[in-house]
This record gives sequence, C-alpha cells and structure tokens, in this order.
Amino acid sequence: MTVPKPRPALVVFTLWLLVFSASSQIMIIAPILPLVGDELGIAEGLLGTLVSAYSVMVGIFAILSGPFSDRVGRRRILLAGSGLMTLGLLAHAGVQGYWSFMLVRALTGVAGGILSGAAVSYVGDYFPYKRRGWATGWVMSGAAFGQILGIPMGVVMAGAFGFRIPFLLFAASMAATFLLALLRLPQPEVERSANPVTLRRAVRDYATLLKRPEISAAAGAFFLMFLGVSLYVVYLPTWLERGVGATANQIALLFLVGGVANVLVGPQAGRISDEVGRKRIILISCVGLSVVMALTTLVVGSVTLAYPWFFLVMALVAMRVGPFSALLTGLVSDDRRGSLLSLTMALGQVGFAVGGTLAGLLYASAGYGVTSMLAGVAVLGMGVTVWLLVPEPGRDDAPGRVLAPRRGAVQAERPPGVSEISVSGSPGGPSVVG
Repeated sequence: MTVPKPRPALVVFTLWLLVFSASSQIMIIAPILPLVGDELGIAEGLLGTLVSAYSVMVGIFAILSGPFSDRVGRRRILLAGSGLMTLGLLAHAGVQGYWSFMLVRALTGVAGGILSGAAVSYVGDYFPYKRRGWATGWVMSGAAFGQILGIPMGVVMAGAFGFRIPFLLFAASMAATFLLALLRLPQPEVERSANPVTLRRAVRDYATLLKRPEISAAAGAFFLMFLGVSLYVVYLPTWLERGVGATANQIALLFLVGGVANVLVGPQAGRISDEVGRKRIILISCVGLSVVMALTTLVVGSVTLAYPWFFLVMALVAMRVGPFSALLTGLVSDDRRGSLLSLTMALGQVGFAVGGTLAGLLYASAGYGVTSMLAGVAVLGMGVTVWLLVPEPGRDDAPGRVLAPRRGAVQAERPPGVSEISVSGSPGGPSVVG
C-alpha cells in the first residue's frame, strides 16, 4: 500500500497516540491493583506478578521482533503490534480470575514486545539526529498525557464500573493508532538489513552488539531505569491508600498531576538535549530522582504532600526519557537500530518484571520505605552508567575529528557534521583518530 508522505507533525502525532495507548494500559495496572485484587480475590503479595507477566512477554518478543524490524521495516512492525495489542486489550473484558488475567496480560505483552522500540526506531529513521530530541520528546510525552487523561479517567471508571473498563478504552485508542499507521505512515527510505532473519543470525547479531562496551552499558542502564521505576511505582498507590489514607479518586488526581509534570518537562528536556547534549540532562535527572525516591516515605505523610512530591518525581523521570531514547538512536546504523532498541527494551522489561516481583516481596515483608530506597539506588546506578560508559555521537569526540572504523565493527549512523563513525570496542568508548 503506497502512502503519501505526511507532515512531520502527523508522524509525531501517530507515534504519540501509540505511546499514549501502550503506556496507559501499562500504567493503569498500578493504581487499580487493589481493585483487581478485591474483585478477583487475588492475594496482595501476588499482585506484582501480574505486572511481571506482561514485562516478561515484552522482553521475549522484543528480542524476537528487533531483527524483523530491521529487515521488513518499522511500518509493518507498527501495524502488527498495534493490531495485536488492540485484540489483547479487548480480551480483558473476559477475565474471571488470577490465571485468566495473567493470560491476557501475557498476550498484551506479546504485542508490547513487538512494538518495543518501534516508535523511537521510526523517529530515528524519519528525523535527522539534530531533531530527534524534539521529536522523541513529543512522542514520549504520550505517556504523560496518559497520566493526565487516560489514567485518572480509567481509575475513576474502574471504581465505578469495574477494572475491565479502562482496558477497553485503551483498546479503542490503539485501534485508532492502527488505522492512522495503515493510512498515513509511510515506510522511511533508510538502509535495511538484506539478510534473511534466522535464529542463528539474530543471536549472532545481538552478541555482536553486546560485545561493544557502550551497547552493553546502554542495555544495563535500560535495565536499571525500568527496575527503579517498577520498584517505585507498582506499590505506590497501594501504600498511599493503605498507609496514608488516599482514596481512589485522589490516586487518579495524583497521576494527573504527574502527567502534567511530564508534559511540561519532557518535550523541553528533549529540545534542550539537542543543544547541550543528552548525557548531562540524563545525569542531572537520575541524581535528583534517586534522592526524591529514597525520601518518599520520610516526606510524604499526607495525601496533600503526595501531589507536589509526585509532580517532582515525574518531572525528573520525564527529563531523561527523551534524551536517553535519542542518544540510543545514534549508537548504531539504520539497519541495526531496531535490534538495538528492541534489545535494550527487552532488558528494560526484564528489569520491570524483576522490580514488580521484588516490590511485592519487599512491600509485604519490609514495607514501602525499603522498596522506594532501593528504587533510588537503581536510578542512581543508571545515571552513573550512562555518564561514564555510554558515548554521545558528535559530543564525546574532539570537534572536526572522526571515529576510525575498526575491522569487524558495526558501522554506526553519521550524526550531523560528522563524516564517518564507527564505535570501537575499546573499554574507554570510541577511539578518536585524525
């Protein structure tokens, strides 16, 4: 199907709607977990595994879909993932107990894995590096608008009509994403992998990527980022309801406040990172976020205090999302971008699954204070890893000089103003030669 070239704003909006729908159906789980447990009779300590089931499937299918994304193009991946997720979300209407809920979350996780990295990969294919911070910031702000619109509305409707209703709402928005991608998104004209996708080749390509220290560091940073978020957020609403006395409507308002912070900060942080560099913004965000997370139970003694505190948390989270995603797109060439982003997203989902399960165990045995402190440690580890071990194309190198290709290295994309790049395998990052 031939699609006319759309305006950049329409591309951003379509990807924004994808992120809005996909992230909202993930985020809605945390605030309605107590309701899910009550309606389905699920023990409190097991609720975190419902989060983990989704994350595990995302991780598995992200690994599988990455090479296909590089081979068949992002558009087909966007269509397959958004179509399957629409069906998975609709299936939530039929859940009756723990295992059926686990099954539909796993099915939705398959779709999430197919979509993992697809939006950011498409941005990397469609926009030049110097505009990717701006584009990624707006695309990823879809998650923030989910907090402002989708999550509060979903929480209120779940409280009034049952927990299944929010998933049906997000099924409708994901269906709209599918139609927009089908009718208006073209396949960007970029280099694609010419090799057929086989298990052996996929394993070899992933192994080659991970042998590069900057790629393994970026993957580790993604793991720590998702681990910290999962540890902090999964049981935050439960703690606020049962420890601070928050109501369901107050939890909905809390996520709205956090979404406003995300919308205000995310796009601006992406735009600023285009000018001053990604890593500086990421480090500032992670250091601040680690402190705020660790101090949550010591500071938040009432629902009133929870609002500005969560606003600060989400502002600091938003600071790093766009810059880090844009940074990743510049580490490899066009025909490896899908594999890299799927790999990092898969490891991130492993981190989220570990965090969700660990959060349940810690919350039941030690309380939310220990859980939030561990979340802060994970976030700080992410910031240090990116700052020390992940190079920034065009900024970690001397002006006017280029990175020499190393035999056997994967050719990386040329950022603006640099004639040739290939990241070396030296532990210190890219080598700079005259």
